[in-house]
Amino acid sequence: MKYLIAGLGNPGPEYEKTRHNIGFLVLDRLAADLGGTFKSDKFGQIAQVRAKNKILYLLKPDTFMNLSGKAIRYWLQKLEIPNENLLVVTDDLALPSGKLRLKTKGSDGGHNGLKSINELLQTQEYARLRFGVGNDFAKGKQVDYVLSGWPADEWKLVEGRIELSAEAIQSFALAGPNPTMTKYNSL
Repeated sequence: MKYLIAGLGNPGPEYEKTRHNIGFLVLDRLAADLGGTFKSDKFGQIAQVRAKNKILYLLKPDTFMNLSGKAIRYWLQKLEIPNENLLVVTDDLALPSGKLRLKTKGSDGGHNGLKSINELLQTQEYARLRFGVGNDFAKGKQVDYVLSGWPADEWKLVEGRIELSAEAIQSFALAGPNPTMTKYNSL
């Protein structure tokens, strides 16, 4: 069985370790854990890895966050992967830093990357792993906040949660969404 795991973020070295690029950071960890290497292809960087008998295609779109749906739709169609085998990894301002929340469907919650995906897939029926990045910013400073990195003390926590996210993605493919939600949403 095939899965598309899409990590949301922005391309370019200036965004590498920002809060908004947590999806890319999680996929980098998963690829390293499973021996995958990203290669440039249409609309992004793609890696193919195996988790036991499941094939996971890891996608880091290069379309910038607000156009993520274009890359995801293309790869779902190209690889003939149904929406129920799509998992999107994204940052979430509504969750404390490092908190994970897996959902099998839902609104975009004001996230422009998810908004693009919802519009282009014409559905909200796909799984998303939301990675909390906190919301410790002054009014009107949301963009600056998500495009900033973590303080050193917070980064230590985030690194461990990135590894936990990589484990949750494998669980999603191997055990299914419900057991994965039960295990990881409470951590």
